Amino acid sequence: MKKKSAVIILLIVIIAASTCFLTRSKKNPNELTLYGNIEIRQVDMSFQVGGQILKMLKEEGDSVKKGELIAVLDDKDYRSNLQKAAAEVSKTLALSNDAASKYERQLPLCADNIVSPQDCETLLNNKDKAKGDYEAALAQKTFSQNQLDYTKIYAPEEGTVTVRVQEPGATVVKGQTVYTISKTKPVWIRAYINEADLGNVKYGQKARVLTDSINPATGKQREYQGYIGYISPVAEFTPKTVQSTDLRTSLVYRIRVYVDDIDEYLRQGMPTTIKINLTGAGDNSDEHSNRAYRSRRSGKNNIDKTCHRAAAAGQRRNFNSRA
Repeated sequence: MKKKSAVIILLIVIIAASTCFLTRSKKNPNELTLYGNIEIRQVDMSFQVGGQILKMLKEEGDSVKKGELIAVLDDKDYRSNLQKAAAEVSKTLALSNDAASKYERQLPLCADNIVSPQDCETLLNNKDKAKGDYEAALAQKTFSQNQLDYTKIYAPEEGTVTVRVQEPGATVVKGQTVYTISKTKPVWIRAYINEADLGNVKYGQKARVLTDSINPATGKQREYQGYIGYISPVAEFTPKTVQSTDLRTSLVYRIRVYVDDIDEYLRQGMPTTIKINLTGAGDNSDEHSNRAYRSRRSGKNNIDKTCHRAAAAGQRRNFNSRA
């Protein structure tokens, strides 16, 4: 019975060792594999004033260019306000000029005490008040012009309309979303790297990006070229209290991989696989010239730990069964 148990345990150890060997053989020691998603970058577009929508110029799925007009409010009331403000500016300007002229004409008489000090002070106060009224009218005109300008929405960047929330004729308030636009450039992938591999990557390092979609021309996954453009200085998913080396291996850092040769097949939120060459080949970053490590950190990875633990456990059980 003991001999049969020893044989079974030995077979388990052999299978575990074989699994570890096969897993290692498939793994390229000079390449780091990460998984991430294309960052979702959207902006909600709204009017900065309220009113009734006159035109919605884009449909869902339409492309927009930076600065392109995409929606218009009925601006009748805002134009009327601007006209009134402009008329007030003309009126107060005339009054201000008249008050300034009267003061200038009486100023020599005030200096010679021909005009009473009270009258001179009144002339000065009238001039200052007229000037203040004119400046207030100018400010109101500027405000009315801005309000009129806010009755139009322009695309802030190149992108694609993903959601059309409102329709012509709808009444909206300031800040109410009418479109959601997805920014198409630049495209980057958010991924996470563990602490053990952090020393293997640097800014500007080349990376290959693979998606799950298949290219009909090649029958393989679509592949894109990119580079590491950001490495977070702060760890994430960290336990509140890190007390052991095992817990420290769970620290991860967010990185951002920018894609160079983007096309219409890259969609926001899409899962991707990132391959980073650890030998330093193809690295084009001079300002970040620290050579990437060719091998992983001297500490064993999770697969290595599992293999060693399984082998050690099997040896102990085999020894005990023989005893």
